[in-house]
Amino acid sequence: MEVQAKAAPLFEGKIIQRAIVDAFRKLDPRQQVKNPVMLVVAVGAVLSTITVVREVLAGTPSGFNIQIALWLWFTVLFANFAEAMAEGRGKAQADALRKTRTQTMARRLVNGHEEKVAAPDLKKGDLVVCETGDVIPGDGDVIEGIATVDESAITGESAPVVRESGGDRSAVTGGTKVISDRIVVKITTEAGSTFLDRMIALVEGAKRQKTPNEIALTILLSALTIIFLLAVATLPSFAAFNENAAGQTGASTVTVPVLVALLVCLIPTTIGGLLSAIGISGMDRLIRRNVLATSGRAVEAAGDIDVLLLDKTGTITLGNRMAAAFIPAPEFTEQELADAAQLASLADETPEGRSIVVLAKEKFNIRGREVADNNAQFIPFTAQTRMSGVDLTRVDGQPARSIRKGAADAVQKYIEQLGGQFPQPVRQSVDHIARQGGTPLVVSDGREVMGVVHLKDVVKGGIKERFAQLRTMGIRTVMITGDNPLTAAAIAAESGVDDFMAQATPETKLKRIREEQIGGHLVAMTGDGTNDAPALAQADVGVAMNTGTQAAREAGNMVDLDSNPTKLIEIVEIGKQLLMTRGALTTFSIANDVAKYFAIVPALFGSLYALPGEAGPLSALNIMGLSSPQSAILSAVIFNALIIIALIPLALRGVAYRPMGAAAVLQRNLLIYGVGGIIIPFIGIKIIDIIITALRLA
Repeated sequence: MEVQAKAAPLFEGKIIQRAIVDAFRKLDPRQQVKNPVMLVVAVGAVLSTITVVREVLAGTPSGFNIQIALWLWFTVLFANFAEAMAEGRGKAQADALRKTRTQTMARRLVNGHEEKVAAPDLKKGDLVVCETGDVIPGDGDVIEGIATVDESAITGESAPVVRESGGDRSAVTGGTKVISDRIVVKITTEAGSTFLDRMIALVEGAKRQKTPNEIALTILLSALTIIFLLAVATLPSFAAFNENAAGQTGASTVTVPVLVALLVCLIPTTIGGLLSAIGISGMDRLIRRNVLATSGRAVEAAGDIDVLLLDKTGTITLGNRMAAAFIPAPEFTEQELADAAQLASLADETPEGRSIVVLAKEKFNIRGREVADNNAQFIPFTAQTRMSGVDLTRVDGQPARSIRKGAADAVQKYIEQLGGQFPQPVRQSVDHIARQGGTPLVVSDGREVMGVVHLKDVVKGGIKERFAQLRTMGIRTVMITGDNPLTAAAIAAESGVDDFMAQATPETKLKRIREEQIGGHLVAMTGDGTNDAPALAQADVGVAMNTGTQAAREAGNMVDLDSNPTKLIEIVEIGKQLLMTRGALTTFSIANDVAKYFAIVPALFGSLYALPGEAGPLSALNIMGLSSPQSAILSAVIFNALIIIALIPLALRGVAYRPMGAAAVLQRNLLIYGVGGIIIPFIGIKIIDIIITALRLA
């Protein structure tokens, strides 16, 4: 049930080296202006540096001011490093993907003849030939042949997959490799817009746009920064007024470096420095689970989802319904029913059809027969008839048999048209199987109903517990199935979903999504067919399968490269984790300012209104017992810079995810990151103060 991300160390030597270089490159004002909080820190570092340069030129250098200026620059660089680390993990993956793309040559078919062209030169509609060892040059659909394909370059999975013309497994992705046989692929995308190109742009993060929640948080942080900026700007006047009133001179320390240090410590620099890294790493976690999103907006929307529409087959159940029992009508024996069901299934290559052949062999030793010489004509299944079967003439010249197997209502309609009747015992068997959550498959021979084949679709282990976890998070699950209401109700009860849609059609899916959205809910769903495209486009989070049709992939705002419908649950959890991480670090950032008040305010005004030989009244706020005003200010600035580095792993990895409701998440954030954000700075600043004092740095 769990989808494991591709293993990747959080810190790699090459990524760290690149991030260090990028941290300096991001000092470019055009980059800094994108982050208002860190822009203020950078401007403060410049002002402090100017003060230091003036002091040096005047021959009165201050070691204290030099240290303040250096640590302010470190604060900016550490924030840049956090963002560069998040981007670096994606760039490393993009480099490998880009290498695959640029080295690919294509064998294009033109008037029946092959010509070699570079993959980027292919156009939509071109036909290319791919044989054993060839790299598929672009996204497309297999229109001829069948082959096994290694998709590890895209998905990371080493097991090959089968791709063939027609059906649901015709889609191929550029950059994957054919390891057997020959196929002809019709290119379905223009150069520069393939999945490989989109993955490269996404993992690099170069063109990442801020999500709505991230923009809103940036505005809030900017507002707090402006408030503190105005407050700090008034301190020189406040200090001058109080010194005059107290009859003191130089009782307060309000130099430019000190004021900048105070401002930087009070504004939310921690979350300001990590905000971008949190967003990028959220996208990275999604990509490492082989999901391609059109934007960060889709990932963030996944975190706000409160309604999940899930297909039954392959998501809630294993997907392959298997024959479990033959239940004959009163006029027939179980062996006669098994014999007819096997005859009707000899040309049926579906898992259900093969399971019927196997069950008949296991129970009655009825083996597959050669029916080609008996004028056999197999009737394929269609969505209109909802039946399949075989028409054959016996060797002894007796009248032909016309065996059919299919949905109960379809077979009933068929035999009634022939003048037959649907037996009540068979109807009871059909209802009993449906109530058990199985699928009844009725078998008839001519106008006579021979009985029912019981097909079972097993509910996946652990799915009920997963749905219970989603329920605690306030997410409602809705199962979508084409089964009849009785079967759907039984599967829904066994799996633990909150609601279900039986006999669902594309129109009813779209209608249900719109109704949920009108009710104020955010909806997510999966799909792979053209008939799913309208619903995928309407859903707030639409996850298309990579093996699905081009229409489905274009309609959704995410594509699962593994084509695993269960991944939708993982996507929602990734979105939730992104929002939880952002909220947790925002809480911590604002909370840890409290300790800095107790460090810097006494340092600035501790001697104000002091009586001869005594400390001033504001010195009572020095509850940490910091050694000196200079040590207190420097300790706060150093802690403010180092905490960004300390929190980079948490920003990249995300907070530990636990399924819980919004109220529980808030309570947890306040307890761990709120209370912790108050306590940790007191401890950290005191330790730094002891070290600084011991080294005589202040």
